[in-house]
Amino acid sequence: MGVMRYEGSVYRPPSEADSLILQATLGCSYNRCTYCAMYRAKRFRPRDLDELREDMDLAASVYGPRGVRRVFLADGDALILRTARLLEILGDLRARFPGLGRVSVYASPQSLLAKSTDEIRELTAAGLSMYYLGPESGHPVVLERIAKGVTREQLVDGARRVVDAGAKLSVMLLLGVGGVELSHEHAVASGTLITEMQPRFVSTLTVTPVPGTPFADEVASGRLVLPDDRALLREQRTMIEHMDCRAVYRGNHASNMLPVGGTLPADKPKLLALLEHAANDESVRLRPRVSPDRL
Repeated sequence: MGVMRYEGSVYRPPSEADSLILQATLGCSYNRCTYCAMYRAKRFRPRDLDELREDMDLAASVYGPRGVRRVFLADGDALILRTARLLEILGDLRARFPGLGRVSVYASPQSLLAKSTDEIRELTAAGLSMYYLGPESGHPVVLERIAKGVTREQLVDGARRVVDAGAKLSVMLLLGVGGVELSHEHAVASGTLITEMQPRFVSTLTVTPVPGTPFADEVASGRLVLPDDRALLREQRTMIEHMDCRAVYRGNHASNMLPVGGTLPADKPKLLALLEHAANDESVRLRPRVSPDRL
């Protein structure tokens, strides 16, 4: 859907490809993660409510009141808005799109910790029912190195607020972000993090050094050595091995060299066997690593 007025580059999860993207905020209120370049060129600010209503009216005129079934609230941290403002936006969306089935949002750890379970429950009842959280790792040292700004315990706290509110939680982890040095520890801690969070969806992406980020500078200088392709598959396998949850698992992002997916725990043995085989058999063809400008 491309009729909206967007400022700068706009990002959304792969599963929101058919959603109307509404820029409720610009940029990211935290914007300090070392690996992320998505919002470095933007100064964070909430968008004016009248502007948002104009965008909603424009979308309604193009697609019709029944033509929008899903909405994704961008940019990187729209959940940081006051709950009252978010409820206003959700009410305006429902008024214009009576067939609206789901509104979703990126949920930074900081924005989740700023909301109580009751607030998230209220937002969920108003239609904001899918929250995408990117802890990237469950390992305390890795979290500190990539400047997530929160502890493992705080990540679990924020995630459980979503789950306890009855909303859907999708959690994203980054393969390779701990480097060779902490590859195994990062994988184990990330898998057990999922067990503690109990999300509805889990996805793994492969970290990609983006020029201009502190993470890329570490890789370029040799201070951080990334695992090779087969080691990344072993890391992915270890993550899944330590996940004890009922969730849809997706490992088919464009950054991943071997697209896999399934439902946990039913497909766990199959996923583990597939990744074990691919990690140890050089004849298994892998996709080439994707350059940052193609993600």
